[in-house]
Amino acid sequence: MKRIILASGSPRRKMLLEWAEINFEVMVSDADESFDPGEAPEQVAMQIASKKNQSIADKISQQLDQCILIAADTIVVLDGTIIGKPENKEHAIHILKQLSGKTHEVITAVEIRSSDKIEKFYDKTYVSFYALEDHQIEHYVDHYKPFDKAGAYAIQEWIGVTGIQHINGDFYNVMGLPVSRVIQTLKQSFS
Repeated sequence: MKRIILASGSPRRKMLLEWAEINFEVMVSDADESFDPGEAPEQVAMQIASKKNQSIADKISQQLDQCILIAADTIVVLDGTIIGKPENKEHAIHILKQLSGKTHEVITAVEIRSSDKIEKFYDKTYVSFYALEDHQIEHYVDHYKPFDKAGAYAIQEWIGVTGIQHINGDFYNVMGLPVSRVIQTLKQSFS
């Protein structure tokens, strides 16, 4: 059995693979996550996931034939514009005010690679927020500090529980990894 390496420091991705009872280890990628704002959001997510995997592949090049690498990148898109991670409290509040009362897309791109094969895909989930009141947004940002999260929120936290009206797609995709699709790809292409 090959070693499975998750090329991510995301505690949510780690938790999802643990829930799926996958034996894996974590190696945090130091890949550059910058992108060309003119690129399609799906392409941006795919490119960043690929950069993350390449970063780890370069680090373990001598053992790559014994490993399967999994990398993912999640982005939030509102009206065709990529909403990144907030830079500070004010930015997080601004982002959540933008998402309030609207539907946005969450795209998670995944790249799974071994020494002789690469599989790539992305999943898209539509998330609709109720109209959020300013005090709700400020409470969430103050108490949950969503500064490492695309779109300034985590669906499994208070704001998701109280503020999301509807989702269309994979819930776990919004958490950061369409884990059932990852498992299917591992079974079909890497076993």
